[in-house]
Amino acid sequence: MVPSGTANAALATTATTTTTTTSTNTAAASATTPAKTGGGEGDKTGEEDDKDDKAAQSLLNKLIRSNLVNTTNQVEVLQRDPNSPLYSVKSFEELRLPQNLIAQSQSGTGKTAAFVLAMLSHVDPNNKFPQALCVSPTYELALQTGKVIEQMGKHYSEVKLVYAIRGNKLQRGTQLQEQVVIGTPGTMLDWCLKFKFIDPKKIKVFVLDEADVMIATQGHQDQSIRIQRMLPKQCQMLLFSATFEETVWNFAQRIVPDPNIIKLKREEETLDTIKQYYVLCNSKEEKFMALCNIYGAITIAQAMIFCHTRKTAGWLAGELSREGHQVALLSGEMQVEQRAAVIDRFRDGKEKVLVTTNVCARGIDVEQVSVVINFDLPVDRDGNPDNETYLHRIGRTGRFGKRGLAINMVDSRFSMNVLNKIQDHFNKKIEKLDTDDLDEIEKIAG
Repeated sequence: MVPSGTANAALATTATTTTTTTSTNTAAASATTPAKTGGGEGDKTGEEDDKDDKAAQSLLNKLIRSNLVNTTNQVEVLQRDPNSPLYSVKSFEELRLPQNLIAQSQSGTGKTAAFVLAMLSHVDPNNKFPQALCVSPTYELALQTGKVIEQMGKHYSEVKLVYAIRGNKLQRGTQLQEQVVIGTPGTMLDWCLKFKFIDPKKIKVFVLDEADVMIATQGHQDQSIRIQRMLPKQCQMLLFSATFEETVWNFAQRIVPDPNIIKLKREEETLDTIKQYYVLCNSKEEKFMALCNIYGAITIAQAMIFCHTRKTAGWLAGELSREGHQVALLSGEMQVEQRAAVIDRFRDGKEKVLVTTNVCARGIDVEQVSVVINFDLPVDRDGNPDNETYLHRIGRTGRFGKRGLAINMVDSRFSMNVLNKIQDHFNKKIEKLDTDDLDEIEKIAG
């Protein structure tokens, strides 16, 4: 399968991912000006906070994962009918089509392959009109999904793909002959309703990918619902999301009637493989000295260090670089492709320390990471503990069944209060660590 000629020209310069090799010394040196403030948790409203850009994070995950990843997550399958023979299935593959499906899935778990197979299995190549729609929240994510469809459908040359995305302008009155259409909600809705390029009543499969990203983008939720309402009742509906907050769940139920449901079990169970400690300090300089003591006492394969702001991350990367560490710096002002290049270098072991903001808290798996350090504890915009981000951060260690180590830097009453609330939330004791006692540090690495 290849994209149709109508879309190919528009995609020629955008479908190729550009990988930029980033010099870590340069990256660190560019941000080595000492911060004027502590840059700690108290900086909760700082203008340099990296926002949780779900669309960028999802695209980053796709760029850095060319193969399936191992996962220790178990799944819970919630069927509409307990008497159904499908009631106990544990994977996407076991679900017999054409069931409607709401599924929680992270990058690398086979989700895209599963719904591409569903789309291709429903398409009749002899019918030269759209039969399968896939809606993604952004232009870039649509291109990434399209690449998977092209790869998996390359032996089905008679099945064609077209992109309903910005820049792909069709003449009014065009009769699409492609069986698969992938695109963004606004353009897809226009093609169905305004331009009549797509006859919604002929659609057999409708896939809505990245639902949590979709509802975070203004207008996409309503556009997706309008598309769904034009489809026939017998159309199979598949919805995927990395998270299932209440807003996502409500949206999913409006899109997918009478669904089977696959959800990941709570990730808190992974805390059992991670030893957690905290270190008392009075300033960011003391936190840095504690960090140096930790590195001086134990052997660390690779470490990820999380900061609350870009300013603190840049300062810390510069200080560590001057101490002779091989440091990579990752923050939100970088382009997604640049972030992917930095992570690839870190994965390859070219740098041993990754200093980052929350842009790297979710979904990044590096097997060699043995230690995660919260230089600043995660808080939300209101200064409350961000328990989900804490879980995602420390979850970067203890991966693939290995033991992990998480160390939290505490430099104020405020941050101590945050730590106590995190302990209470997870019902997990976080032990105090004296970084001036080298023997004690050596024990925690045992």
